[in-house]
Amino acid sequence: MRSYGQYCSIARGLDVIGDRWTLLIVRELLLQGPSRFTELKRGLPGVATNLLSTRLKELEAAGLITREDAPPPIATALYQLSESGHALQPVLKEIGLWGLRFMVDERPDDAFQAQWLAYAPAWFTTDAEPDGPPAVIQLVADGELAVIELRNGRVHTRLGRATDPDLTLEGPPRSVLGLLTGKIDLDLATQLGLTATGRLDLLPRLRPVAQQPA
Repeated sequence: MRSYGQYCSIARGLDVIGDRWTLLIVRELLLQGPSRFTELKRGLPGVATNLLSTRLKELEAAGLITREDAPPPIATALYQLSESGHALQPVLKEIGLWGLRFMVDERPDDAFQAQWLAYAPAWFTTDAEPDGPPAVIQLVADGELAVIELRNGRVHTRLGRATDPDLTLEGPPRSVLGLLTGKIDLDLATQLGLTATGRLDLLPRLRPVAQQPA
């Protein structure tokens, strides 16, 4: 791990998390929880095995993650975030919110996974009707499934399929995520291939964080 050699908190922080793949490893541990090496690698398409191993050792040495040998039937090392690692969650949220401006184009070679579909509404939207009744929205993007549950004034998400959703949004990732994050409206999302089935009146309840009143 190289150092900028500067007595500055930003530089010191980047000494620890500024290398390629480091923050994405933190992202996966935030989303997946305690994970095996193979699970992390699956959540990081394109990372080399030796590089992932190096980054995990560096994060462990810096105190951002811990490693424990899990008992059978797992019988392998489990990586999880330490308190210092979990403290990066608001940092990643702000980076993700800032990065939405670069999500206009969907590149053909971009990987896409279900956990990325699930965290977007949880991190980037709020319930505009906090006193409204519970509702369930099924998301389907590029074959990946996630569920939004609106209850108690909060936006909850999980992976998988809902039994009886009130609304289903299905289409390319750009159309689903673009609609949820407020980057495009329903008409444009439909032009991009989105199919919306069920209670469209639920869409206004998903208020993009970037559009919250000051």
